[in-house]
Order: sequence, then structure tokens, then C-alpha cells
Amino acid sequence: MPSTKKLYLLRHAKSDWSQPGQRDFDRELNERGYRDAPLMGQVLHRKKVVPQVIYASPARRTTLTAELVAPALPYPAEAVHYVKLLYECSLQTMLTFISRLDDQYDEVMIIGHNPTMTYTAEHLSGESLGNVPTCGVVSLAFEVDTWEAVAGRSATLEWFEYPKKYL
Repeated sequence: MPSTKKLYLLRHAKSDWSQPGQRDFDRELNERGYRDAPLMGQVLHRKKVVPQVIYASPARRTTLTAELVAPALPYPAEAVHYVKLLYECSLQTMLTFISRLDDQYDEVMIIGHNPTMTYTAEHLSGESLGNVPTCGVVSLAFEVDTWEAVAGRSATLEWFEYPKKYL
């Protein structure tokens, strides 16, 4: 019988658009982002989410989200792995990244960007989510022994949480 792998897809918190001309990669969080990320960290803590590894895009808004969410899990913020290809990646790139995850990890969190987070959650679960909002997180479970065995519609959507549910 296959084991269970869990994947948590977390979209970065709300970013700040107040500086015209600022590079997308460098955008910080806005006030709502700084409020929502710790809130979702607490939600994940209550759900007993304990990823063995966290991967994140190195964009500023994503690193800030990781720094605000990780301590609640508890996961050391300095242990987050920042992976350049997770910034503005396509669905196919994300699926390839997931398929190459180390099989020693049964629970993995990826912190990234839309539309890829929504597309990935919908593709893997076969569910129509419409949109994973900022700081939204989707929990997917797979009855597989290896990450390479993960495929479209192979996941069970366990839950879908986002800040507006709690405000």
C-alpha cells in the first residue's frame, strides 16, 4: 500500500504596489500582507501543518511571507530553501519541480505566485478553485511512495484556507 505525501501550496501574502516602476521581484508586502501572513501561520499551526521542508520563490514578497509564516509551524525561517525557478514559473515547471522532490520528505510546502499556485492545485486535484487568493494555502494529499508518481488529478484536496475566512 502506498504511503501518503502531502503538498502545501501557499501563495505569497498581499504585495505593495505603491512604488511606480519598482521591479516586480523587489515588491514588499503591504499592510494587509503583514497582517495576513502571521494569521495564516497560526491557521496552519492549528491544522498541525509541519512541513519537513519549505521551498519558496526568492522574490521579496515571497521571502517575507516565508519569514512570517514559518515560525508558527514551527519551521526555522533560515532553513527555507529559495529556488529561483519558482519565480514566475509555468505549471509545467512547477510539476517538474514537484516530481523531483526528495522522496525522504513526506510533507512539503511551496511558497510561490499566481497563477501557477492556482493552476497547480487545480491540475493535481481536479478541483475548480477559481483562484488561490494572496496568502491562501491548499493542502493536497497523494497516495504515492514517490513524488515522481504525482500526476494530474492524483491528489485529494484536503482543505483550502485563506485570510478572508478569518477576518
